[in-house]
Amino acid sequence: MKLLGTREVYGDTLAELGALNKDIVVLDADLSGSTRTSVFAKKFPDRFFNMGVAEADMMGTAAGLASCGKTAFASTFAIFASGRAWEQIRQSIAYPKLNVKIVATHGGITVGEDGASHQALEDIAIMRAIPNMTVIVPCDGIEARSVIHEIVKYNGPVYVRVARAKFPVILPDDYKFTIGKGVVVRDGKDAAVIANGLMVSHAIEAANILGKEGLNIRVINMSTIKPIDRDLIARAAKETGAIVTAEEHSIIGGLGEAVAAVLAEEFPAPMKRIGIQDIFGQSGTADELLPHYKLMPKDIADAVREVITRK
Repeated sequence: MKLLGTREVYGDTLAELGALNKDIVVLDADLSGSTRTSVFAKKFPDRFFNMGVAEADMMGTAAGLASCGKTAFASTFAIFASGRAWEQIRQSIAYPKLNVKIVATHGGITVGEDGASHQALEDIAIMRAIPNMTVIVPCDGIEARSVIHEIVKYNGPVYVRVARAKFPVILPDDYKFTIGKGVVVRDGKDAAVIANGLMVSHAIEAANILGKEGLNIRVINMSTIKPIDRDLIARAAKETGAIVTAEEHSIIGGLGEAVAAVLAEEFPAPMKRIGIQDIFGQSGTADELLPHYKLMPKDIADAVREVITRK
């Protein structure tokens, strides 16, 4: 299966858009080599600002540039974007609804060897709790490219989480992302797995495993966590009768709880959440950590079998 890095796609796409839109400015917290905003910096040095290890200052500066009509992209690691600069994002960007796009890299457990201090497992919960904030987690490089194209057109604050690790490519080259819309990437009637990020590819593998047992599993890519696609979730519950969510994030406050809230209000159905079980990460390779935290296809398959018994 072809692998593609979502952060690499972000850097290349940002540079392409910079040539078309002179109002795009980019800020980084001394991590442009890792976030890949260095590609934009080389092409447009007069529109790139290295703010140093000063994330709060970076968000405030991005807000100031946006208030003057610029489309400001601010990038750093997810742990710093969501944690260290939270107050500035809330007060200076989200409250006035300014046109700042926070594209945070190195999200999730697949940050790997950097360990618990750098593994953002709470960032989606933190960002989706802020009013006016749109929250997106692309499932592969194809979607990451389309996401960046779409958020440039959208006027308002956005948080996009991309990864350090490369993800399997699962979407077609002509895929078009729409804010607030999930996508059925595999149809099925026996249960539905709703996932985002890396876990969409794992959900597809789980569906393949279960297919050999005669089970027909629907897989939904829910890349926009806020605003979430309530209609698609409710339809999946009505048509399949069993839901599993899968995310590379804490089960608290992330995709799973967002889906559970919709089900509680729209169409209650048996459900199970696959994700980090309210614990911190640890140092290790991505290939070691994913099975350790039970984020593999077989873990999703086990969850599906269990919810089906509760239908």
